[in-house]
Amino acid sequence: MGNKALVLLHNLLWSLLFSWCNTCYGAESDIQCLQALKEELNDPDNNLSSWIFSNETEGLICRFTGIECWIPEESRVRYIRLRNMGLQGQFPSALKNCKSLTGLDLSSNNLSGPIPHDIDELVPFVSVLDLSSNGFSGEIPLNLSNCTYLNAVNLTNNQLTGQIPWQLGQLNQLHKFTVAKTSLSGEIPYFLNSFPQDFDNNLCLCGIPLNPCKINLRKSQTPVIIGSAVGGILFAALVVSVLLFCMFRVSEKKKEDVKGSKWEMTMKPTKGFKVRW
Repeated sequence: MGNKALVLLHNLLWSLLFSWCNTCYGAESDIQCLQALKEELNDPDNNLSSWIFSNETEGLICRFTGIECWIPEESRVRYIRLRNMGLQGQFPSALKNCKSLTGLDLSSNNLSGPIPHDIDELVPFVSVLDLSSNGFSGEIPLNLSNCTYLNAVNLTNNQLTGQIPWQLGQLNQLHKFTVAKTSLSGEIPYFLNSFPQDFDNNLCLCGIPLNPCKINLRKSQTPVIIGSAVGGILFAALVVSVLLFCMFRVSEKKKEDVKGSKWEMTMKPTKGFKVRW
């Protein structure tokens, strides 16, 4: 089954789940999610002007700019698309209240700071994550690999550093991974599935599909050098110990010989001494 068919099947299953389970995710939490999201993000161009929470009419938030709901008449957010809106701030923690969210696009904004280490708790069911063309810094959080529904990840054009967690390559549903134009380093992990990948303009990344990783001879020889040095010291200490032991034995032997000679001298009769009976 092709990747597109799997994605369609995945979305269909989610749609059926949320349509059957009306009490699983209440509208109130999603409204709170968007209220807190608007408060967290700085919107200098007023692109979120339609986000007015004057009442809690069911389905009202589904008409907000960039918001897609599972069902237009129910306030359960499925996808947030806030691309290229000049938004500022950090990755919004308010998303944890959008409990039915499966798609997030915050690309081409002015967001900064680290990608939260607990991102798997903020967006646990997200299948599409696009944070490209922002100012996110730091490492790709290891817990991103706990978002097991991920189909596509785009982190291109950020200030990310460190290595790509190898656990991301083990995600069965992942079919697109893009981290071009970042400052990542180290070896590219092995990905279970063959899919579009983009690692361009990462001078410190190596491995398939880029150039092979070079072995750092200095690092690789360090254990050998240390081992040789320790071995040399131990050998020298052993030689010195043997020499000292031999010298001690020779010294003791000489002392015994001297003592023996003195004893013999004391036992030798004096010349001209006669014994009378």
